[in-house]
Amino acid sequence: MDQPWLSNKWWVSPLNFVDEVRTQLKLPKKVSIHDITLRDGEQQAGLTFNKEDKIEIAKMLDDVGVHRIEAGMPAVSNEDREAIKAIARMGLNAEVFCFARCMKRDVDLALECDVDGIEMEIPSSEHLIKYAYDWPLEKAIELSVEATSYAAKHGLHVAFFTIDGTRADLNWWFKIVSKVANEGHMDSLVLVDTFGVCNPEAIRYLTRKVRQQFNTPLEVHLHNDFGLAVANTLAAVSEGAEIIHTTVNGIGERMGNADLAETVLALEALYGVKLGLDYSKLYKLSKLVEKLSGIKMPPHKPVVGDGAFKVESGIIVGWWRNLEKQNKPLIMFPYHWSLVGQKNVEILLGKKSGRDSIMYKLEKMGINPTTINVDKVLEEVKAESIKRKSPVPDEVFKQIVERNKLK
Repeated sequence: MDQPWLSNKWWVSPLNFVDEVRTQLKLPKKVSIHDITLRDGEQQAGLTFNKEDKIEIAKMLDDVGVHRIEAGMPAVSNEDREAIKAIARMGLNAEVFCFARCMKRDVDLALECDVDGIEMEIPSSEHLIKYAYDWPLEKAIELSVEATSYAAKHGLHVAFFTIDGTRADLNWWFKIVSKVANEGHMDSLVLVDTFGVCNPEAIRYLTRKVRQQFNTPLEVHLHNDFGLAVANTLAAVSEGAEIIHTTVNGIGERMGNADLAETVLALEALYGVKLGLDYSKLYKLSKLVEKLSGIKMPPHKPVVGDGAFKVESGIIVGWWRNLEKQNKPLIMFPYHWSLVGQKNVEILLGKKSGRDSIMYKLEKMGINPTTINVDKVLEEVKAESIKRKSPVPDEVFKQIVERNKLK
């Protein structure tokens, strides 16, 4: 494509694709999405998915085309085990993984669930091992070597998941990972920013250092405590990370994880990374998880927020009046609502409306604006909106218009 920043579905900045920017990127040949909504997403305090919820979400994730689904942690409950087992046996296109501690009994539980692979966690910072787990340091290494070897011998793909890796002393961290690489087993290595404490430059640095030492495929699991989970995930991919962990709506432990919709759309439109996903189902997926989790998304949530394609400002409505007639929506929106399965543009009437807003609504109602006192209608709309502290409903607008017909 000669202009990857411009298509019939998005119009982003050409600066993303200038040589000086692109030559800094070390994008992998393929990026896979490992969605963790059903495990880390469910770890958000107060959230519970039952078996039926998990099956429904897994089906929708598969419909979107997510490459891997982490269905849960078998050790949590019988309900979780049954849900994981059911999802693994559904014949999905996605691979099904589960989460486990570096313990043989957790591996046995995973094997009972018929999963394709296992994310095996171990604390990897000295302070977490000493103070949170109350272990001698060598115990983390011993458990990791033993359990990863055991899982691999039983035919599971093993992703070695290094808890709190971004706050670990790098020399110690490399020691524990090297031990697993040489004496245990890892098919992939997960870089984990457990507490969301890195900036994008630090994530690029860590990914680059790991790349220099290991040929193992890299996964990234990055939390959102500073609002940087998506940015950090993109930074890791720009240094060659191949597998990224996401959750629908960014739900997860404490302040959540990298948001699925935001991350994948940015990779496609801003980086030119083809993921093979059906973006048109992102809004529907978001709404499903919103309903089943009980966690309401703010209207300004990128990609899937209900306010993403609503406009109230009179100046912007003026733009839209012209652009809609010319069928040029991407001059005003960076991506088309249909790309992500959103609803069409909606014009709201309120305090910030202008004459163009009134004219637009009248035209949509089939009313000739020259027959209406537009300025008086606008004045009443603003007053009504201030009184309500919300937009003016269409039925109320019609009453205002009726009162202000020119004789």
